[in-house]
Amino acid sequence: MFKLNKDVLFLLFKELQDDSKSLFSCLMVNRLWCETIIPILWRNPWRYNIDYNKKSYLFYIITFYFTEDVKDFLRIQGIELPLNSCQSLLFDYLSFCRSINVSIINNIISIGAPSAYDEFLLQQEIYSLLIRKCPELKYLDMIKIKHQLFYFPKANIRLDSLCELRCDTIIDSSYYYGLACVCQNIQRLIIINTSSKDNHGIVKLIEIQKNLKYFEWKDDFKEECFIDPYEVIFPILTKKANTLNHLIIVFEYFEYEHAFLLKVLPELHNLKTLIIDDLELNNIQLKKLIYRNLETIKIDYITINTATCIIKNSGGHLREILLKYYYSLDEGYFNEDSLIFIRTVYENCPLVESLSIVISSTDDHFIEFEKLLKNCKNLKSILLILNHNDVICNELKSNEADEELLDILIRSAPTYLKEIRFLDHFSFSLEKLEAFLIKWRGRPALSIITSDHVYKEENYVKLINKYKNDGVIKNFNRVYKLNVYF
Repeated sequence: MFKLNKDVLFLLFKELQDDSKSLFSCLMVNRLWCETIIPILWRNPWRYNIDYNKKSYLFYIITFYFTEDVKDFLRIQGIELPLNSCQSLLFDYLSFCRSINVSIINNIISIGAPSAYDEFLLQQEIYSLLIRKCPELKYLDMIKIKHQLFYFPKANIRLDSLCELRCDTIIDSSYYYGLACVCQNIQRLIIINTSSKDNHGIVKLIEIQKNLKYFEWKDDFKEECFIDPYEVIFPILTKKANTLNHLIIVFEYFEYEHAFLLKVLPELHNLKTLIIDDLELNNIQLKKLIYRNLETIKIDYITINTATCIIKNSGGHLREILLKYYYSLDEGYFNEDSLIFIRTVYENCPLVESLSIVISSTDDHFIEFEKLLKNCKNLKSILLILNHNDVICNELKSNEADEELLDILIRSAPTYLKEIRFLDHFSFSLEKLEAFLIKWRGRPALSIITSDHVYKEENYVKLINKYKNDGVIKNFNRVYKLNVYF
C-alpha cells in the first residue's frame, strides 16, 4: 500500500467517506495517508456520528482562526477562548471545508458559551469565519439558524455554489427571500415541516432554482395541525418538472384533501424516485401515472392492481419496488391480481434489486414466483407478504407449502440475493429451517428479517446462532411488524 500515489489513495479513501471509524484509523498510518485523508474528513466534518458537544478540540481548531481583533472583542464580552499552545496548525483545516451544519456547530459552541448571549456572539463570529475561509459552500443545514448568513461579507460568492440545503418551515419567509437572491443552483432541497403556516419564502426559493433534482418533504409537527400548509408549496414543483428526478414525501397528521398532490404527480415526468409515506391516494388516478425513467417506487397503501399499472407504465428501469399493499379480505380478484403483478414484474423489470410482493400458497403463485426469481437476476432483497386469506385458511402452515416455498428459494434464488424479509405468519419448523440453511451454504451470507415471535424461542435462537457462526447467516433480526418493510 505504501507504493500507492496520493491520487490513488484519495480515490480509495473517498469511498470510505461515510465510514469515519475506518478513516480515523487510516489517518494514523503515515504522513502521506494523513495528508490525503484530512481534506476528505474536513470537506463535511459535521456529518459523522460522534458526540460533537464533547469534542473540545473542534472548538479549539475553529477558534484558532479568529483574528486578534475578534478574540479581543469576545474577551471583552467575558467569553473565555482556549489558549493557543502552538503558533500554527498542522493543516489549514477550514480551507477544505465545504459545508455548514448549524445544529452541530451550535453544539460545539456550547462548550465555550455559558449563556445564550455568549452563544449568539460566538455563532456570529464562527459563521462569519466559515463564510470567509471556505472556498465554496456545497452543503448547508440551517435548522435552528438565528443569523442571516447572506449578509456576511463574501456570502454572495460562497452561497452561489450551494448544492444541497436542509431547512425547516418555521424559519420566516423573509429569510428564504434573502437566500433566493443568492442561491440559484441548489440541486437537493430537504424541508422539515415544523409549522402549519404558509411559507411563501420557500416557494420563491424553489421557483428561482435552475437545476433542482431532488426534493424531500418531511412533516415533523410537535402536535396535530389543522391548517393546510401544502397547497402553497407543492404546486410550484411542476415548474421544475424538466429537472426534478427525485421526490420523497413523508406526511404526518394528514387530514386534508390530497387533490393538490394528484395534480402535481402527473406533471413530474422525469422522476427516477417516487416515495410517498403515510398517505392514501386515489388509486384510479395513480394508475394513470407514466414515468419512463422511474428507478425507485415506494408508496404506502396501494392496491396490487394499481401497482401493476404503474410498473407497466414505467420504462423498464425499476430497481426498487417497495410497496405497502392493501386489499380487502373478501376481495374476489386478489389471486388473479397478484399473479398478474408478479408476471408484470418479471416481464418489465429485469433490473429490479429490491422487491416487495404479496403471494398466496397456491401452485399458480409458486410457479410465477419461481419464474420471477429466475428472470430477475439482479434481485438482492425481497419482502414476502402473505395473503390474509391464506392466514385464515391456515394454508401456508401446511407442510407442503412450507417446504415448497423454501425449495423454490434454494432452486431458483438469483446469485445476488442476500436478504429475505418475511412479514407475519412465516413460522417455519426447526427441521425445515435447518434444511434450508444447510442447502444455502456456499451462497452469500443471508440476512433474514421477520416479525414472527416464534423465532424468539430458545431452540430457534440456538439454531440461528449456529448458522451465524458457520457464516451461512449474516443477520437474523426479529422486529416489530412495521419495521419489516423496507
